[in-house]
Amino acid sequence: MLKGIRAELNGDILQALCTMGHGDVVVVSDANFPSDSVARQTRLGRLLTMENIPAPQAIEAILSVFPLDTPLQPSVGRMEVIGQPDEIPPIQQEVQAIVDRAEGKPAPMYAVERMAFYEVAKNAHCVIATGELRFYGCFLLTKGVIPIEDVVR
Repeated sequence: MLKGIRAELNGDILQALCTMGHGDVVVVSDANFPSDSVARQTRLGRLLTMENIPAPQAIEAILSVFPLDTPLQPSVGRMEVIGQPDEIPPIQQEVQAIVDRAEGKPAPMYAVERMAFYEVAKNAHCVIATGELRFYGCFLLTKGVIPIEDVVR
């Protein structure tokens, strides 16, 4: 265990998040997403897991150490509901609230059509599969930067 690091973040996940650069994308997926096959096509090339927790809890843990690229652009993508692209299911509403809290202001998510989401995911840095059982619990997080004044020395 480490001080100040949430227990949900194992060493493999911390290493992957740390090695990502500005603009790199991490996929947080639900239990129905083809996580393993997509993860094999990412830069990391293997699946990371947070299997026993829901996606909102996983994202909250990730955002405790991960800077989003929100000052310049929307940095969290959500998978669109098939045939209803403007619908925002409860799981996505939960994640939106977590993102807003992490950023300290509204930071609206952007929608990605389902098949386009798969293509973006294949080009991501890595995939983290969660134990989320609700549909449309798949998200894209774009890494931002940490200003020098925020670096702990």
